[in-house]
Amino acid sequence: MKTIKNKQLAGILVLLLTILFSGCAKNDDVVSNDVVGIYEGTLTNDVAGKITSSKSNSAATAVVTMVGDKIEVHCYNDNFDITIMLNLFEDGDMINTCLTGTDFSTMYGHMMGQSNMNGNMQNTGSAWMQHLNNEHQNTDEHFGGFNMKNHSFDYIFKMETGDFHFQGIKN
Repeated sequence: MKTIKNKQLAGILVLLLTILFSGCAKNDDVVSNDVVGIYEGTLTNDVAGKITSSKSNSAATAVVTMVGDKIEVHCYNDNFDITIMLNLFEDGDMINTCLTGTDFSTMYGHMMGQSNMNGNMQNTGSAWMQHLNNEHQNTDEHFGGFNMKNHSFDYIFKMETGDFHFQGIKN
């Protein structure tokens, strides 16, 4: 009788610990696992400063890895090689991205967390909507993100020589 109670107690304890640890799993881990990987696709180059628009498409790869709570995107092909850091924000079936650090301050004129451009600190809606409300003006531009339905990544790299638009599907 005592052995049965000990086995039941042990089973209940294991069940409770399983629930406790699975309940503590961060949703961020699910998001990062969904976006981390290798994306194969095309890179379109819109050359700046030309009177006529010059576009070229070529095969390219984007490797997405986690670095802390941000992602590092290394996009490359034979003629292009760039690595950037991005923040991730959930928004339904999309995971949108935004620049980090000095890239953020150069683009938007302030460091992240130092400005509430819309004047309303809202804690409602998706993480993306909170980010837009708390960090940006309505006219601020963002450059891409991940579509979770079709496992794709789309991003425009803004450079002095023009815009480079990557579109790819996760392997």
